[in-house]
Amino acid sequence: MAPAIELLLLIPLSFATAWVQTKAKQATTQAHYQLLAYGRRLVRRAALGLTMLITLLNFIALYFLIKALLGGHGGTAQTLLVDAVNIWCTNILAFALWFWGIDRGGPASRGVSLRTQPDLLFPQMSIADERYQGWSPGFVDYLFVAFTNATAFSPTDTMPLSSRAKLLTMAEAAISLLTLALVAARAVNILA
Repeated sequence: MAPAIELLLLIPLSFATAWVQTKAKQATTQAHYQLLAYGRRLVRRAALGLTMLITLLNFIALYFLIKALLGGHGGTAQTLLVDAVNIWCTNILAFALWFWGIDRGGPASRGVSLRTQPDLLFPQMSIADERYQGWSPGFVDYLFVAFTNATAFSPTDTMPLSSRAKLLTMAEAAISLLTLALVAARAVNILA
């Protein structure tokens, strides 16, 4: 049921994003730009709300899986492994969306505003090479950060700078650690 709810929320969010982008191309007056700024804020809040919902539902799924494990009702090893992989992959995607959505004001303002402070320090931002001047991370960069954090339980080459990025990094690592250490270990124990 959770994926259906998320999909139902994602569809209007996608249409709203497309509407704002279309209107941005047609904007000519200050009133148009103010309306666009308001629309972008609403879309950003809705996107962060959807990301929060995905994260919360994934955490609830992990909670019930651990509760079933501790109660002796975890199921077969194959079921546990599938559940662990599902929770772990959802964790990566959810936190990639978090990182993408918060860093420097989100994707809509990342390349526009130079005033926003970065939440994450990518290696390309530290290289004194003209090829990387003005470089801006894309979604794949945030997906990589989330994947390496979920795998190593700590940041690898991209450092969290803000408190919110550090808290998100800690939360992702904790969820991954619980998923892999408890659920996957129990599944391997059953197989052995």
